[in-house]
Amino acid sequence: MTGKFEALSVETLPTRLGANAALTERIGKDASQWKVREVGDGNLNLVFIVEGDRGAAVVKQALPYVRLVGDSWPLPLKRSFFEYHALTRQERRAPGSVPAIYHFDEDQALIVMEYLSPHIILRRALIEGRELPNIARDIGLFMARTLFRGSDLSMVTRERKADLALFADNVELCDITENLVFSDPYFDARMNRHTSPQLDGLVAELRADRDLKVEAQRLKHLFAANAETLLHGDLHSGSIMVIDTETRMIDPEFAFYGPIAFDVGMLLANFWMAFFSQRGHEENGSRDSMRAYLLKVTAETWAIFRVEFSHLWRTERTGMLYQRSLFEDQGDVLGSEQALDHMLSGIWTDLLGFAGIEVHRRILGLAHNADFETIADADLRASCEAKALKFGRHIAVNRRQIHSIDEVNNLAALIEQENRI
Repeated sequence: MTGKFEALSVETLPTRLGANAALTERIGKDASQWKVREVGDGNLNLVFIVEGDRGAAVVKQALPYVRLVGDSWPLPLKRSFFEYHALTRQERRAPGSVPAIYHFDEDQALIVMEYLSPHIILRRALIEGRELPNIARDIGLFMARTLFRGSDLSMVTRERKADLALFADNVELCDITENLVFSDPYFDARMNRHTSPQLDGLVAELRADRDLKVEAQRLKHLFAANAETLLHGDLHSGSIMVIDTETRMIDPEFAFYGPIAFDVGMLLANFWMAFFSQRGHEENGSRDSMRAYLLKVTAETWAIFRVEFSHLWRTERTGMLYQRSLFEDQGDVLGSEQALDHMLSGIWTDLLGFAGIEVHRRILGLAHNADFETIADADLRASCEAKALKFGRHIAVNRRQIHSIDEVNNLAALIEQENRI
């Protein structure tokens, strides 16, 4: 299928993709017998599950606009190009952590990929109160491996610079992040929304907070200027699919070269938001166990990231940065360890800032989290959100004075207990 772009539909997909070998080999050649259902519930794209007599696959197609808003917000189709290239690199750097890719059609902005079943979106699992045993390990390893191996710590310099140039063209999706995440929450941007009137006073206070706004812009500057590694770019609990024994990352269309700390901070922020949302999901009983589990997951994810990143530093540091010829080859292992500690310390400080800003944008900006949005009682939802906003402000502004994940989790626990009856 080539030629002028045309959006797929449930009705047209079998006809238009019926001769696609990558699809027919996996689900069956008789397209008239295919069952097609649209499952896209995201902000940007069309997503279909296609089932035949031999199996199933996913077809994902970009649209020339932001689906959440409509055609009043145009968006280029080339984002599927960046998603495809990000997925192929993530598979090489962290095998088995993303869906297998069967086919990519650049003209039609579509990717045919593995259907993950019985996986569900991680955010849904957390809302339901499921305590998945492997997510900290799987996500921690994924982040360490992709972020390390996509950087000048590991890559051949020429290849890394060519990759940087390729992903630098993902301008429009970077613009979404740069504005929706770092700027729009802190003034009365047109597409902002929040739980009103309950949060009106707190929102006004945050938007008048000079220290917070300066910190948000320092983090925006860091995101825009520090091209350390190839990021997933939108790593949150809605872009991860899980079962008890497996975790897969999806939807890296925001892929971009940026600071290592960005993916880590955005991901951990979503666990902390899930933590603060739990009181809104207690209609069937206490969520104390789930709250403890979520804080444990944040601590374990960061610990596993640190251990794996350190292992890769010691075994795969073949890029131009912190060359072994300056340290280990001269018998100066301690110098290498000092440099590693310095780097991990910087990642930690910056991830706290990115996490705090992510909490704010998910409550005050355009694209909200279902963790809070599914709380029907507006007063209860606002109470949960207010605590998360307070937490986000603290870790963003005070990130240089916070030295451990335990400090952050203790702060979260204290804020959660405030005004509890």
